[in-house]
Amino acid sequence: MALFDTSQPLACEFQDQGRHSRVSVLRLPRAAVPLPWDKTDHLVATPLPTRTGSGALLTSYLAGLRENAEHCGPTELRRLGTMALELAVTFLGARLDSAPTLPIESRRRVLLARIHAFIDHNLHEPDLGPATIAAHHHISVRLLHALFEEEPETVSATIRHRRLERSRTDLVDPRLRHRTIGEIADRWGFRHPAAFSRTFREAYGISPTEARTAPHAEQPCTPRRGPGHRSPAQ
Repeated sequence: MALFDTSQPLACEFQDQGRHSRVSVLRLPRAAVPLPWDKTDHLVATPLPTRTGSGALLTSYLAGLRENAEHCGPTELRRLGTMALELAVTFLGARLDSAPTLPIESRRRVLLARIHAFIDHNLHEPDLGPATIAAHHHISVRLLHALFEEEPETVSATIRHRRLERSRTDLVDPRLRHRTIGEIADRWGFRHPAAFSRTFREAYGISPTEARTAPHAEQPCTPRRGPGHRSPAQ
C-alpha cells in the first residue's frame, strides 16, 4: 500500500509479474483526516506494511468492498465509506504513533468496522452471535449492543440478514446449481434446512426453491423488514 497526495505530481510503475493486477484507490479528503499532515506528508510515496494489524484489516476491507459494493444501496454505501475512512485513519495514525490522539468517535467507528468485518468472515459459523463477537473483541455484550444502537439493525438481525443475502446470492448463481439448498444453507450457518426455508420466506416472500427457479432469479429479491430492523426514526 502507498499514500499519495493529489496536490503533488504522481507517477506509478507496476512490475509485470505475468498475471492480472487490480488496484484499489481510496480517496481521503484532508479535512476528514484528524492527523497532523506535516507528519503524514512524510509517509507519501513510501511502502506501507499491510500484512498485519490495521494494514491487513484495511486491505481486506477494501478488497471486500470492491467485490460487493454493487450489491449495496446508497445508505449502506455511505456507512461502508465511513468505515473505510476510519480504518484508513487508524492505519495512518499507527504509522505516526498517533493512535491515542484519535477522537473517541473515530475509535468507536474503527471498532465497529472490525466487528462488521468479523461478522462477514464468520457467517459460516453456526454459533456466531453477540456473545461470540463480544468475546473476540474483548468487550461486553452490553457494549456491543450499544455500538449497534445507531446501526440499521441489531447485532442478531445483522447476522441473519447477511446470511440470508449470501444464501440468496448462491441460490441464484448458475455455477452453484449442483449444490442442494441444504448445502447452501449450511454453508452460511443455517443448521436446519426447515428453519432456513421458513426464515427465507419470511424475509423475501418466496421459498428458497422459488428463488432458485424463478425467471427473475438473477435479480436480487427485495427483503422485508424483519425482527431487529430499526426505522430511521428509531
